[in-house]
Amino acid sequence: MASATKQQRSGPYVGGEWVTTEGWLSVEDLTEDGETFARIPAAGPEEATAALDAAAETEARMRGTTIPERVEWLDAIAAGLEARKDELAETIVREAGKPISSARGEVDSAAERFRRAAGEARSLTGEHRTGTTAGHEGWEALVKPEPVGTVLSIAPYNYPLMTTALHIAPALAAGNCVVLKPASQTPVTGRILTEVIAETGVPEGAFNFVPGAASEIGDVLAGSDTIGAIVMTGSSGAGEHVARESGMVNLLMELGGNAPAVVFPDADLDAAAAACAKGSLKYAGQRCSAVSRVLAHESIHDDLVERIEPAMDEWVVGDLFDEETDLGPLISEDQADWVEELIEDALEKGARLVRGGGREGRFVEPTLLADVPHDARIVTEEQFGPVVAVTTIEDEDDAVRVANAGDLALDAAVFTADHDRAMALADRIDAGAVRINGAPSHGLGDLPFGGNKASGIGREGIGVSIERFVRRKTVVL
Repeated sequence: MASATKQQRSGPYVGGEWVTTEGWLSVEDLTEDGETFARIPAAGPEEATAALDAAAETEARMRGTTIPERVEWLDAIAAGLEARKDELAETIVREAGKPISSARGEVDSAAERFRRAAGEARSLTGEHRTGTTAGHEGWEALVKPEPVGTVLSIAPYNYPLMTTALHIAPALAAGNCVVLKPASQTPVTGRILTEVIAETGVPEGAFNFVPGAASEIGDVLAGSDTIGAIVMTGSSGAGEHVARESGMVNLLMELGGNAPAVVFPDADLDAAAAACAKGSLKYAGQRCSAVSRVLAHESIHDDLVERIEPAMDEWVVGDLFDEETDLGPLISEDQADWVEELIEDALEKGARLVRGGGREGRFVEPTLLADVPHDARIVTEEQFGPVVAVTTIEDEDDAVRVANAGDLALDAAVFTADHDRAMALADRIDAGAVRINGAPSHGLGDLPFGGNKASGIGREGIGVSIERFVRRKTVVL
């Protein structure tokens, strides 16, 4: 792994150069309680502005690059990530608190996303059209894709490499410049990615890295009139703020989630229980697409709870560098406070604690709540914690009503053996995606992903994001 000295030296990357700053970001080591993993020079308003200026000055050069050039960069980035897989995986474990097996998988997935973007870039073509309306019979036109200019990436802490790849790879594939603002909790992963990109031949100024506090540089970046598009993954509150600050730019936002898993009596209850446990506990529930509430038909509520409890035993708590470990701490004490608050609210309102519920520092025990009332906050608010909250529904109409309550509509799941019921519920549940007989999952970017209501704006994926990062110019002959 990179030395601590190198970690302290590398900070913002602006216009093809690493720059020094007066401020610092201190990154906790989530494998060593109370220890510091790294200190990263933090960008302030001056560095953020310089990054925007560098990108703006490089837009014309990037617009003139060819598809083969971009494909070469994207493939080189993928290879560079794979070459530093061990370093990246250890970094993700330490600063994001992710088990090592998941961290390695994240590096593999990020590399694959860059390769998929290279493939999609080859299909980014224009078209020739002829006039079809009266008076325009002799017209001919070329419709050409061109980059929007500069894409601002606001990346999350929970998938600091894989989600960032989903932001950056399509932006570069489309010929845009990029300014990356990583999450303050996970800037070291972003720094290593930046080092990889800097070695690929991407023009100086085309990729810029500005680690820093959102309170210091967030509005400078989001409010810039030089930005052509903003792609963001984060909380709904943060997304709403960015949307207010931004001007007339293309917004692509994947925000908060509170995915319901609706389970009917005719479902395979063992499979549903395992899927609900996995959907709730993977990465300690710190995922926008996590199963946040299980809506069990009243006739099977107790049976399903009895099956979920042993399914939770499969999720091993332990040393994050142990290959067998599945669960670790939450990202911060504040996040653990929030999850604890939601658990206590549910219990005060009548929920039954089946297992877990304890908390030590950043670690919250895997928790199973049964008979959760519909007015408990955990039924409508994003938890981002390792809690399986089971409530009851009476019928399909009741399932739709409970599932659609609240302002989050990112993901959902339906468990039933009835095809017609599954499709009807998929149509009626307000969500960006509904999975039938499985926990929400979105692959590597081949499927459009995004939410409705406060869960986001637009859909992201490799191909669909490239389309969001280009604009069509019509040249009439």
